[in-house]
Amino acid sequence: MSDKYSKRRLTGSSITTVVSLSLVLFMLGFLGIIILNTRKLSDNFKENIGVQVLINDNAKDVDVQHLIKTLDASDYVKSTQSISKEEAAKKLQEDIGEDFIDFLGFNPLSASVTVRLNAEYANADSLAWIERDLLETNLVKEVIYQKSLVNSINENVKTISLWVLIISSVLMFIALALINNTIRLSIYSKRFIIKTMQLVGATQGFIRRPFVLKGIRHGIYGAGIAIAMLIGFLFFIQKQLPELAELQDPNMLASLFGIVIMLGIIISWISTSLAVRKYLRLKSDELYY
Repeated sequence: MSDKYSKRRLTGSSITTVVSLSLVLFMLGFLGIIILNTRKLSDNFKENIGVQVLINDNAKDVDVQHLIKTLDASDYVKSTQSISKEEAAKKLQEDIGEDFIDFLGFNPLSASVTVRLNAEYANADSLAWIERDLLETNLVKEVIYQKSLVNSINENVKTISLWVLIISSVLMFIALALINNTIRLSIYSKRFIIKTMQLVGATQGFIRRPFVLKGIRHGIYGAGIAIAMLIGFLFFIQKQLPELAELQDPNMLASLFGIVIMLGIIISWISTSLAVRKYLRLKSDELYY
């Protein structure tokens, strides 16, 4: 009867440890998803900032095409879109609902190239030298972009990133404390077994090994459950907001899941080792306090 009771206690302790680990690792994985998506979302905003390059009226088509090819080959350009004078006039006529060319007698608009930059170049410093570089060519009449929007996006991204980092650090500390406390309580229930093994001559490494291996198994089980919960959460979110599916990168998610597994193993390993070492150092009469 007592053996069955002890087994039930050990099983219950293991389940509690695995569940606690899975919940904490799910929270850490969820934070990782937020951090990854925050970065991708900010990059998406930056890459949608359009830089309007107005072309001189006397520019030849062959020279303009060469400029576009040069831009497409540049490290800082994500994509380009060419708009002719006629296309610009047609779009403006549709917007205002009037044929302004008949009224003016000529088309005052210029051909242009809309340049979308890679995220790392969508900042004030990079845009300044890109503008200077473009204006040095005889083809470009003017470079137009919203400087205030660029500065605003970058400032907001910095602020959001800072808060995400602070919140993540606090939650990481809480998570580690919870896991460590759960494992210490689990080891506490076996403190007499540890001391008995030590008294009969078992080495510290021999005593520690089965506890560490069991802790690693718990870490793997907890990580597996956490990953399953994260996948379910992502499917649910994407079902509610299908547009978020475009932000998901399978390779990044695979890396994140790998990190969750490694965290489960490392945290369980370290916490178990420290807890066992504590009870190995206690004297027999101290085990009752």
